[in-house]
Amino acid sequence: MKRIVLASGNPGKLAELRALLARHELELVPQAELGIAAAVEDGADLRANALLKARHAAAASGLAALADDSGLEVDCLGGRPGVHSARYAGPEATAADNSRRLLAELAGVPAARRGARFRCVLALVRSAADPEPLIAEGVWAGRIAEAPRGSGGFGYDPLFIGVTDGRTAAELPADEKNRLSHRGRALAALSVALAALAPT
Repeated sequence: MKRIVLASGNPGKLAELRALLARHELELVPQAELGIAAAVEDGADLRANALLKARHAAAASGLAALADDSGLEVDCLGGRPGVHSARYAGPEATAADNSRRLLAELAGVPAARRGARFRCVLALVRSAADPEPLIAEGVWAGRIAEAPRGSGGFGYDPLFIGVTDGRTAAELPADEKNRLSHRGRALAALSVALAALAPT
């Protein structure tokens, strides 16, 4: 089984990506287990952040590295929080803090104007200097609920309604969320390349 470093310390992302990668016979090792500190995420967009995180983890480990950068884009907020989703309410903000700020900004906005999408960019590098990194993107369209619902998932999941039956992402079983989500779609786009990396 080939080892790949996950350039993230987010346990929710680790669980989702491990489940999505299982069929590729790839062992995903979080960078913290290898003593690798998180990269500074100062890229201008999700793609830049994903790539700099992947190269940082690959340089520190000597292994291939996979990085994910995801964001929530809300139409009536001009695409915010976007690349700043994880720190929307401040540098030390929790997911609950970020959700509270988002709901406050959307107070009084009708359902028809609460359109949003989750966007994920995955970057896979075979080495720190990989001249041809593999980049894939996935988008999950939906809208923002008026109040959080559900206990699954992480981040903004309790606020994001991405399916027609009105359930939030936090109300979906994990396997259903993985099939529908931005992260699942991005990884599906990378699946051919990931399969090529697996042992034969």
